[in-house]
Amino acid sequence: MSQGEAAGRGAAKPQDQGWAWMVLLAAVVLQGLTLGFPSCIGVFFTDLQHEFQASKSETSWFPSIMVAVLHGGGPLCSILVKRFGCRFVVMLGGLLSGLGMVSSSFCKSISQLYLTAGLITGLGSCFSFQAGVTVLGYYFVRWRTLANAVASTGVSLGFTLWPLLSQYLLDEMGWRNTFLIFGGILLNCCVCGAIMRPIQLASGSLPQSAKPKEEPGSRTEEAQLSNGASPHHPTLQQHTKRTKCFQMLQKYLAFDIFCQNKGYQIYTIGVTWMMMGFALPHVYLVPYAIHNGVEKRKAALLISIIGFINIFIRPLTGLLSGHRVFTGRRIYLFSLAVLLCGLSNFICVISAEFSVLILYCIILSIAMSGVGALTFQVLMDVVEMDRFSSALGLFTILESITLLIGPPLTGLLVDITSDDHYIFYNSSFFLISAALFMGLSFCALEKKNKLREASKAHLDNPSSYQYSETSTEPKAESQSPPAVEYITSI
Repeated sequence: MSQGEAAGRGAAKPQDQGWAWMVLLAAVVLQGLTLGFPSCIGVFFTDLQHEFQASKSETSWFPSIMVAVLHGGGPLCSILVKRFGCRFVVMLGGLLSGLGMVSSSFCKSISQLYLTAGLITGLGSCFSFQAGVTVLGYYFVRWRTLANAVASTGVSLGFTLWPLLSQYLLDEMGWRNTFLIFGGILLNCCVCGAIMRPIQLASGSLPQSAKPKEEPGSRTEEAQLSNGASPHHPTLQQHTKRTKCFQMLQKYLAFDIFCQNKGYQIYTIGVTWMMMGFALPHVYLVPYAIHNGVEKRKAALLISIIGFINIFIRPLTGLLSGHRVFTGRRIYLFSLAVLLCGLSNFICVISAEFSVLILYCIILSIAMSGVGALTFQVLMDVVEMDRFSSALGLFTILESITLLIGPPLTGLLVDITSDDHYIFYNSSFFLISAALFMGLSFCALEKKNKLREASKAHLDNPSSYQYSETSTEPKAESQSPPAVEYITSI
């Protein structure tokens, strides 16, 4: 064995052992600090509304901007990770998150809160979360699935602990001092980032993103130069810029897949529509309970109940959906979970007593666990893995748009009607209609694919999934699946 090979194997040692488990622990804490943080904003909703004399619609823009940026900043985070590495991006995100919350404690208007806690903290949380998930792909190979599952429990822990801590600090110190303390807590993302030191992989086992690839645009340019075209010709420069821009969009935003793959098209539209109502209970449940006479501490406990149940139900849902019985049919399980989310909202309309709201939170948490566990698994079913990261980029950006506008529009409706029940009517409408749209559309698509397969029985390679669609165009080059995927959770 050569010295280079021995050194390479020695460098690859940290994978799946030793320091990798410390990185996993940091990822759990990181997801609790970032994805779990927006769950506590509803605790401050009433105080912020009174402080700035704002309507429900105006106040709801603050958490909406935070969650939308947290979900939609994926492509920008991917570019930064590729340029500077995961460790730097995680620490940058922690710095931005802390700076945003510290600045928000000095805000004099609700619009300033949109910029500080909404945009800056949301963008910082996005950087820390997505880069933290990415680094797990470097540190874990054999246990990568287990590592991602364990890391996702941090979200549920955040859902459980953030509301309780928020209500305690709010009662003791007020919202401004609480936001100041939150800024210090979120700076711990920098500590988590420091733990995620760069790993030196063995030669030949570098992730695909680290390997230089020859781009089609460079071939075109070389062909034109060989034909005598000047590299400084304006037409050639304009064509090269256009080609590079198109390649960038195709890499991070899969518009071509959206137009060609009916399964991806239906699923993306359905989830985007679903997000108009999915986040409403998280934003409005606590103020709704307080408005109906529930004590503030008990109202904050409702969100913690949702997070606590998620800790146990989400892994079970993941195991159930992984059974071979559901292979190719996970979309129907997902649609059923979305439908249950929508139907559970009618419990709040019937009564606003604390015991009834606890029952609502239990049912909603079970349904949410299914949605959270299956969202990206279904996306993997309908899209080829070598294009998954680009399909995910468009998917998260579209859902972030509806996450942004959903709560403010519902708040405007409540302000006009002065009836809080419209929060749950609105949420049920979007969730139930999205569930029916996805379930029925995929059922029709499955029947269409069966008829097509029957008419083309001579083909030796039928589709792996009953409702997945793959392009029939020949590929120029065979590509291996990307080693690292940038995944955003709900």
